[in-house]
Amino acid sequence: MTEQTERSLAEQPSDTERLPPAAPGDGGGTGGGAAGGAAGGAGHPAGPATGQATGQATAEGPVPLPATADGPVLPHATADAPVLPHATPPPLAPPRPLGEPRTWPRDFTDRLTAPLPGVRALARIAREGKLRPPPETLPEIQQLPFAPGPMPAAGPTTLALTWAGHASWIIRVGGLTVLTDPVWSRKILGTPARVTPVGVRWEDLPPVDAVVISHNHYDHLDAPTLKRLPRHTPLLLPAGLAPWARRRGFTQVTDLDWWEAVELPAPGGPVRFDFVPAHHWSKRTLTDTCRSLWGGWLLTAPDGRRIHFAGDTGYGHWFEEIGRRYPGIDLALLPIGAYDPRWMLRPVHTDPEEAVRSCQDLGARALAPMHWSTFLLSGEPPLEPLHRVRAAWAATGRPREDLWDLPVGASRVLAER
Repeated sequence: MTEQTERSLAEQPSDTERLPPAAPGDGGGTGGGAAGGAAGGAGHPAGPATGQATGQATAEGPVPLPATADGPVLPHATADAPVLPHATPPPLAPPRPLGEPRTWPRDFTDRLTAPLPGVRALARIAREGKLRPPPETLPEIQQLPFAPGPMPAAGPTTLALTWAGHASWIIRVGGLTVLTDPVWSRKILGTPARVTPVGVRWEDLPPVDAVVISHNHYDHLDAPTLKRLPRHTPLLLPAGLAPWARRRGFTQVTDLDWWEAVELPAPGGPVRFDFVPAHHWSKRTLTDTCRSLWGGWLLTAPDGRRIHFAGDTGYGHWFEEIGRRYPGIDLALLPIGAYDPRWMLRPVHTDPEEAVRSCQDLGARALAPMHWSTFLLSGEPPLEPLHRVRAAWAATGRPREDLWDLPVGASRVLAER
């Protein structure tokens, strides 16, 4: 991490004064435990939301942010101060070569829009005792929806999804089988064991044609799960993560910056994968804060149908920008859990109401909630995300069938256009 970032971690003046202002409806979250990340990257406490980069990566590296004695001055591109869209969206980038060697900046702190949590913030979260749901709500675990079933048959024109739990989806698109942030482990570092089993047994998976990773936090980049894959499996990663994968023997590794894309050949025609921004951050060890990028993925089927997989994200202006650049999104996979306490977790995860708002900003027809009902990562009761997202969706007046609130293990097929 940069010297400025280290100072920001050590010298943050207060718990809340440097957080971005709350957006209507609140939003944010953690994965892997609210206090795990700063201690060693085991999880990710209320890390910064991301926003418009004040200095995009160039051939010379990132354009530096202005600094003060407390560290970099980070732009607050939140819902209250969105980046104004251009009249006409830029054309989509041509696909880059698969497996292309890349040179990246030393870190991606120029993409942050909120400071990393300091010692005072972590002490406060420990003092308030909100690292886990209240004990009296734990019986709700028995009611978490779990309905594993056979995956639908998927030909070259099928677009089907199966929720394995957390942010792990099995997406059948163009004749390919794609995994998102696959975590088949029962336990991940720094986090209590999963409270629902994986929705699909590993041995029941069809051959995996590609894996997309949103960022490097342990509940999204699970090394034991990836070790189960053949080493020739294509891995599509955020910028800066390719060396991590190559050290583990993977031979078809591609890492991308925001707004970059690749195409994979498929029986139904090429499937396009665009790496898009998210409001989050990255950290896996004591020394790699923001050394790799974070984001979501936009999958485009050969017939033009589109799925947005958000990974981990808080609410902010990026959703409107993604929707502007990629009109006609059919389905948005958005996180609805790990959002309490709000004062700390707002920048990094949407709460249920913000997930619905994000879906609207994207211009997506349907919403599939995720990132809940698997690992208990913060203080909200286990069933609360489901109740709140259903209420927020109903309040919009949108068709009930366009809220894909699937049980873990369930599948659904996206209708052809």
